[in-house]
Amino acid sequence: MRQLSPHDAAFLYSDSGHANANVSLLHIYDQSTAPGGKVRFKEILAHIENRLGSSPVFRQKLLQVPLNLDYPYWIEDEHFELEYHVRHIALPKPGDWRQFCILASRIHARPLDLSRPLWEMYVIEGLDQFQDLPKGSFALLTKIHHAAIDVEHGSEITMLLHDTTPTPPRPAPPEPWFPEATPGTLRLALRGLTGACLAPLRLAPPLFRAMAELLPTGIRVVRDMLFHPTRMPVTRFNSIVSPHRVFETRRFDLGELREIRGLAEGATTHDAVLAVCGGGLRRYLEINAELPAASLSAIAPIAIRSDKDDPDSAMEMSWVRVLLGTDLPDPVARLAFIRDQTRSSEAIHQAVGARELTDITRHAPAATLALTSKMLTRAVTDLGRRAPLANCTVTNVPGPSVPLYLNGARMTYFSAIMPISDGMGLVFAVTSYDGKLILSPTACRDQMPDPDLFAQCVRDSFQEYLALARPPQGKSNVTPLKRARRRSS
Repeated sequence: MRQLSPHDAAFLYSDSGHANANVSLLHIYDQSTAPGGKVRFKEILAHIENRLGSSPVFRQKLLQVPLNLDYPYWIEDEHFELEYHVRHIALPKPGDWRQFCILASRIHARPLDLSRPLWEMYVIEGLDQFQDLPKGSFALLTKIHHAAIDVEHGSEITMLLHDTTPTPPRPAPPEPWFPEATPGTLRLALRGLTGACLAPLRLAPPLFRAMAELLPTGIRVVRDMLFHPTRMPVTRFNSIVSPHRVFETRRFDLGELREIRGLAEGATTHDAVLAVCGGGLRRYLEINAELPAASLSAIAPIAIRSDKDDPDSAMEMSWVRVLLGTDLPDPVARLAFIRDQTRSSEAIHQAVGARELTDITRHAPAATLALTSKMLTRAVTDLGRRAPLANCTVTNVPGPSVPLYLNGARMTYFSAIMPISDGMGLVFAVTSYDGKLILSPTACRDQMPDPDLFAQCVRDSFQEYLALARPPQGKSNVTPLKRARRRSS
């Protein structure tokens, strides 16, 4: 029996009737590489059953502490039933990409049963009209609650379900599994009460340290929200979301993104991705006559030093707010503008502040965190149209670096559908696989009724950058580089 971490518990407490913290991993396969050119559902079911022991996620469910005195615990589900979690469905004809996106969005939006292990898998057949894929391809959609999986390590689930060769290894004999006994209510209550009593002692040191670090920033944020409510522009994505989701995706060549980053000296591939997202968002809002005059922003991960005072300390990812330069019509100037932010000391300072805040929640009691989550949700709803934290999120879901196979079928595509929430109704999932980078926006269906148009705006933004990175023969891209340097100086 292991306890849910404060970080993971926050995702559990953030669930509401119209927004849950599900993460869906999408894998598509060409089954022509499998033995006999066909993979049957019963073979996939047997394969998954053989891998259940590879991760505790599969057989563990949540056990709540009485009166929410402490964080829930992961315990083994003594009534675990594999065929409840793994399901078999098919697209109706003609089986095209649009139908697949609609079906995947509907599955993703449905909440998981919190009384069972927090995952479901769907084997989806009938993918017969997909561009660049042979008829008869199939997909595996794996839906997991964010409390059970760390998105930054999402490839771990993908790797343990797949093989690196088209010839599946002979499965080992299944290991015997005996679920642990569920602890009694009295024992849980006493343990939770003890934790709640000790929480103030654990909380005090990081609280005082973080207050000293964050007080000036907190005063500035409150001042800005109260006296400058229009400073942060608001879009259709910064209001209350519905229970319905939309999902789309576009694939890009990683080598071409590296060419694009060369438009602004010192820019990274991640900067290029943010610039493409900003350009797509600008195009979409322009088409709808809703583009704000000020730049929109995204919450995005950047790498910073674990110790800001030690230049040799390890790098780790932290979340910061990055302006996307949507107010800049010049795409090269937009890329340089983003590059300057991700390299700036101010961004790093904001990230370090966020890490100190995480230290507080690591030691806070469950009841306090649940109350804080509800307060934050209410605050985002009230301020969403006036002062959102950001206009969207760009999150990395690392993918495998080598070709993978499921029962001999080669994986041809990997992406993710992410959770959204009130005030933050647009998320870009960034995945990579087999030399491709995949940008997959998730949004509220009411806020984005035309996800195919939005995805095309992202594609057009990419093509605009690629055209600048590959000028016609006889011309040079020195001018854009010079312009980028001038705008950043």
